[in-house]
Amino acid sequence: MRPVRILIVDDSAVIRKALSDLLASDPEIVVAGTAGNGSQTLARIPEVKPDLVTLDIEMPGMDGLETLVEIRKLYPKLPVIMFSTLTEHGPEHGAAATMDALARGASDYVTKPSHCEFSERPYERVREELIRKIKSLCAERMPQPPPVPTPTFVSGRPQARIDVVAIGTSTGGPNALTALIPQLPADFPVPIVIVQHMPPLFTRLLANRLNTLARLEVQEGRAGQKLRRGQVWIAPGDHHMTVARKGNEFLLGLNRDPQENSCRPAADVLFRSVAQTYGANVLAVVLTGMGTDGTRGAAVIREAGGEVFVQDEASSVVWGMPGNVVAARLADRIYPLGGIAPEVVRRVSMLRAFASAAHP
Repeated sequence: MRPVRILIVDDSAVIRKALSDLLASDPEIVVAGTAGNGSQTLARIPEVKPDLVTLDIEMPGMDGLETLVEIRKLYPKLPVIMFSTLTEHGPEHGAAATMDALARGASDYVTKPSHCEFSERPYERVREELIRKIKSLCAERMPQPPPVPTPTFVSGRPQARIDVVAIGTSTGGPNALTALIPQLPADFPVPIVIVQHMPPLFTRLLANRLNTLARLEVQEGRAGQKLRRGQVWIAPGDHHMTVARKGNEFLLGLNRDPQENSCRPAADVLFRSVAQTYGANVLAVVLTGMGTDGTRGAAVIREAGGEVFVQDEASSVVWGMPGNVVAARLADRIYPLGGIAPEVVRRVSMLRAFASAAHP
C-alpha cells in the first residue's frame, strides 16, 4: 500500500519546510507537494492528487477559509486539517477562525507553534498530534484490522424512562452537534450533557454557536449548576464534567483529574457519572470521533440498565469512538447522523405520560 499523500499549504516557507521534515519522519506518509496560497492550492490538488491537505488559515489573497470553501465545492470528501495560530490577533480570534473553518467543512485542526517555537518540545507535540489525525482521517488507506461483526442488539431488555441524555464526540463533532442539537424541540423534556474533545475557549465558542442555532439553551458547563429540562451543557475544555445528586436536584461538577484516553474532558468520565447518578434512566449517544473514549463509560451505562445509541460509519468523519462501542457490542442502536435526533426524541418521549412536571 502506498503512503498517505499530503499537500502542505502555508504562506511561510519556514513552516512548509518544518512540516515537510516532520511528516517525512513517518514512513507511512509522504509530502506530495506544497503551496503558499489559496490559488496555488487549487491548482496543485489535481496535479498531486493528495489524500489530505493541511491548510493554514491566514494567507495573503485567498485565505484559508476561502480556500476551504472552494476545496469543498470541488472535493467534498477530501480531508482537510486546518493548521494555524493567528497569535497576532489573540487566542479568541484564532479559535473563532478555527470554529468557522470547522463549520465550513474542515475535518479537524492542529495548533501550530509560532516561528520561534519550532523547538524540540512543540515540534514533538505537533508531530504526534498531526500524524495521529492524518492517519485517523485517512484510515481507509491504512492497514485495517478484521471487520467488526454487526452487533446482535439485545431484545427484551426492560426500558426505563430516560431522564438525561449524555453525548460524547471528538473529530467531526462540532458539525455533528450542529446537525443534531437544532433538531431537538423547544419542549425537550430532559437535560443534555455533552463532552466534545476541544481545548478551553473552543468549547465556549461551540456552546455559543449552538445556542444561536438551537431551540434549546446551550451553555458551557459550570460547577454547581442545577440541571433542568431542555438545557444543554458542554464540558469546558481541560475539565472533566460530572453529575451529582443532592436531594432532588442534579448538579454539574467540574474537575481537573488526570486525563482519560489522553482527553480532558473525557466522555468516559461523564458517562460513568450519569450512570452512577441516574441509574437506568440514561440515554448515551456516541458520535463521530477518533479513539476509544466513551467505550468503557458505555459499558457502565449498559450495566446500570441505560441505553447507548451510536452514529453509523458512513456519516462519521472518523468512526473510532462509535466504532469501538459497536466492536465491544455495547450499542443498542446505530443510526446515520440525520436520524439520531428523531430517535432520541422518540426514545425520550417514551414512558413519560405520567412524568412529574418538577422532575429535571
